[in-house]
Amino acid sequence: MNMTTSTKYLLITLLILATNCCLAQLNPYQSMYFQNRYLNNPAMAGLNTGFALNFGYMQQWNSFPGEPQSAYVTGEYKAGENVGLGVNIINEESGIFEQTRIMVSYAYHVPLNDENQKLNFGLSLGVNDSRINFSLVNADLSDQVLTQYDNNHINAQLDGDVGVSYTSNNLFVEGVMPNLSATIFNTQQSGDDVDRTIFFTAISYKFDLDGTDNSPFSVEPLAAYRKVKGFTNIYDAGLNFKMNDYHLDLQGIYHSNNTYGLGLVLDEKTYAINFVYNIYNGPIANYTNGAFEIGLKLNMN
Repeated sequence: MNMTTSTKYLLITLLILATNCCLAQLNPYQSMYFQNRYLNNPAMAGLNTGFALNFGYMQQWNSFPGEPQSAYVTGEYKAGENVGLGVNIINEESGIFEQTRIMVSYAYHVPLNDENQKLNFGLSLGVNDSRINFSLVNADLSDQVLTQYDNNHINAQLDGDVGVSYTSNNLFVEGVMPNLSATIFNTQQSGDDVDRTIFFTAISYKFDLDGTDNSPFSVEPLAAYRKVKGFTNIYDAGLNFKMNDYHLDLQGIYHSNNTYGLGLVLDEKTYAINFVYNIYNGPIANYTNGAFEIGLKLNMN
């Protein structure tokens, strides 16, 4: 079948943008590892007393139009002695593609022994809406490639996450099944749910360097594993160095898909600001100058 020139260019554009989308999906917000664990795991909603708001933004550090970018807002609240509630909204854009994910979370926290030990369970349910922004299309709007994609995504799809975690003053262990639409609900169109994380687990331990709970310095190494649908599974290794007297955190995270994240956090307890620069290594380094991430956390206890 012969294709028109505009259709050929459209297919090439879609392929390039899809590659950038995959790149963004495989390198999540670094804040989910230390600052905002509820962003990835519903079991963390309302773990601490009071109400917490988090805002984040991530974009590739490029100057070309249509570069991948995403933003999130999360809110979590300790609604009772053992109950936590949360709302998680993420919006992603890459060229003409847009996706909005809205989740509502319920968590139950079971106290164990001393040292603030808890076993936490959480469930998120909501919708995932993928679409094309036709105002950005520089092609024939009646092209069958566009209309077929848009027809397949005309309705928002049911989605959700389920998670569990063990937390204490020093130890953190979690397991999450995110993106249930890609594993259980089967609501995604064929090929749309590849490169999605379908299982995530992490463990970290905070060492107080002087051996006391009020140590001015602490270091928290982290190891994580992500099972990705349609892609090589990814291993993460990170470190968070906290300087309590200066209200500063220094972070570094390595991902086995040849990316690194370097972060700086100003933590004033009632609010926190973080900045992360992601470095892409290997073949993908030819297509991007890296990415930056900024975040703001407000604690209203």
